[in-house]
Amino acid sequence: MVIDMSKFKQILFYIIIIGIIGIISILLPSGYRKALEPEEFYKVYLDGNEIGVVSSKKKLEDYIDKKNEQYKSLYNVSRVYSPNGLEIEKILTYDGRVNKVEDIYDIIQKEKPFTIKGYKFTIISTVKNKNDKNVKSQNVIYVTKKSIFDESVVNLFKTYAGTDKYNAYINNTQEKIVTTGSYINNIYLNDSITIKETNIPVTETIYSDTSSLSQFLLFGKDNKKFNYIVKTGDTITTVAFNNKISVEEFLLSNTQFSSENNLLFPGQRVVINATSPQLQVMIDQTITKDLVKRYNTVERYDSSRQMGDDRVIQSGENGLERVSQEVTSANGVITYVKPISKKELKPSTDRIIVYGQKQVSGVGSTKSWGWPTNSGYTISSNYGYRYAWGRREFHLGIDIAGTGYGSPVYAVNNGTVMNFKCHWSYGNCLLINHNNGYYTLYAHMSSVLVRPGINVSRGQVIGKVGMTGSASGPHLHFEVYVGGMPYTGGTRVSPWVLYN
Repeated sequence: MVIDMSKFKQILFYIIIIGIIGIISILLPSGYRKALEPEEFYKVYLDGNEIGVVSSKKKLEDYIDKKNEQYKSLYNVSRVYSPNGLEIEKILTYDGRVNKVEDIYDIIQKEKPFTIKGYKFTIISTVKNKNDKNVKSQNVIYVTKKSIFDESVVNLFKTYAGTDKYNAYINNTQEKIVTTGSYINNIYLNDSITIKETNIPVTETIYSDTSSLSQFLLFGKDNKKFNYIVKTGDTITTVAFNNKISVEEFLLSNTQFSSENNLLFPGQRVVINATSPQLQVMIDQTITKDLVKRYNTVERYDSSRQMGDDRVIQSGENGLERVSQEVTSANGVITYVKPISKKELKPSTDRIIVYGQKQVSGVGSTKSWGWPTNSGYTISSNYGYRYAWGRREFHLGIDIAGTGYGSPVYAVNNGTVMNFKCHWSYGNCLLINHNNGYYTLYAHMSSVLVRPGINVSRGQVIGKVGMTGSASGPHLHFEVYVGGMPYTGGTRVSPWVLYN
């Protein structure tokens, strides 16, 4: 038989080539072999940059979840997810080269934090800046469940309204006001809030329980709570003032006390905790209360008596009025008072003093002081520390509200109207030098009725209640200084020193 050598050589060549390919495929790592058919793999991108290829998307996701068990326990969630910005794209390729899941995981964890599913609450609030101007403030809160935020807001409502009163409001079981009392008309948040379900990076502050979020919403993140040991002579008012918090804040942190008039005893332990509310809780109420109507002091002069021969010929006696008001508060601070009605329950009796000689009209008495507004008022903000409109501040006087817009403002004693330039936040304001060491300042008036340089007498109408300058509602802001004018040597004191 004759063999065709050319065909034989051709067949032998193919056999050798196939053998060489087989040997090479055996010697190469499996991850580098070329597939005869395209295979399905997954290309991994982080923030748009390719970081590798894996054989299974599920294996990578399961590995991420398995390696982060601590977060599932910490936040009480069932799964941990890829970072935001990680994308896994399915591809078909003849190139069988893939990366180990472990290697891809190491790259990811060095670049970005892993995530858990939850909710992002974005809160837009109106606060005051250093220049007393309204500005927008944004705050972001992350929670694992929407119900945690909802329940914490309810706790905030209960804190400011009182649990029993809030429950009665929600259940529509409030008792109508018969004589005195309060009735909640509305409770709401004065913030713009958006909600988004999202994957939350585990490096963020994430709230997974109602208790911790409730504390944050009331006291903020820089909570400096501490205990104070009561000393002899301490009162709730002095303890609050000396620790730079308001009486209302003291009562919020020490629920065993019902009012600032409750007694303290030496050695007693109380909590000092300055609030920093993250939400603005508004409460609209109708309040009816019996208020003392202060008696007036009437001064008479007898030229037949020597100077210093002064006599009280009629003792003064306070009266009593039943006053109804619509009151709006923001996080426990009264922002607006509208008078509804006022009924006299008991008339007051004037105190009458006869002086031995008529004194100079510009010199005020140091023995008695009048009140600067009509009766039926509410002290909407006291002298001392307070947290209002997104900041902590020292309130320089007392705010007297509830007598109505345009109601009269009275000089509290004889004195001389000073030429004084008020700060813009005071609006229309007036300063009186009583020529006895005291100066009084009246602010936010709708109009001023006296001019600088004239002498005024106690009880004289000097202006009208308004809301000019930085004021959320009609009221009189009243300050007292001793020894000099404001900001030029005078010492600011609590207005209550005139009436104690």
